[in-house]
Amino acid sequence: MKLIVGLGNPGQKYSETRHNVGFQVIATLAERNGVKSTFRKHEALLGKGTIAGEKVILAQPLTYMNNSGRAVVKLLSEYNIKSENLLVIYDDIDLPTGEIRIKLKGRSGGHRGLKSIIDQLGTNEFPRIRIGIDHPGDREEVVNYVLERFSRAERKEIDAAIDSVIEALELIISDGFEQAMNKYN
Repeated sequence: MKLIVGLGNPGQKYSETRHNVGFQVIATLAERNGVKSTFRKHEALLGKGTIAGEKVILAQPLTYMNNSGRAVVKLLSEYNIKSENLLVIYDDIDLPTGEIRIKLKGRSGGHRGLKSIIDQLGTNEFPRIRIGIDHPGDREEVVNYVLERFSRAERKEIDAAIDSVIEALELIISDGFEQAMNKYN
């Protein structure tokens, strides 16, 4: 069983913002695979189903971004899932809009949601997919920038990236990370 976690902030106010790309991937993945995200447990909205023949739990932590690790560590424990079967999807200001990167481990790169997960798990050795949202150009603008909605042109790029991430996830589940990294990185 795999736990696939999309990072974001709960509530309508944040639903289409740059920082909620992880949530957007989970919602689209669930819809395309008939997984209903219908119940809440351990501070997360969850859906259980099967993707590419593998049982999965799709999760959107409801703890707000900076406390995502609280929900993730509880879910891994509850379902007895090892960190190598965790996959985290999140936004990255250091990648151009719509670009994706698959990694098996690594530091947080300053992303507070990922840092929370690393701190709670006590390890950075878990797979993740980063989705580029670009940088506003000025460090002082980052907080406001990530909480803004995409422009129409950016939205097209992000929708294409979400499609690529879903294809990559299906490839990861069916054929492994190496195949997906070769194709999408």
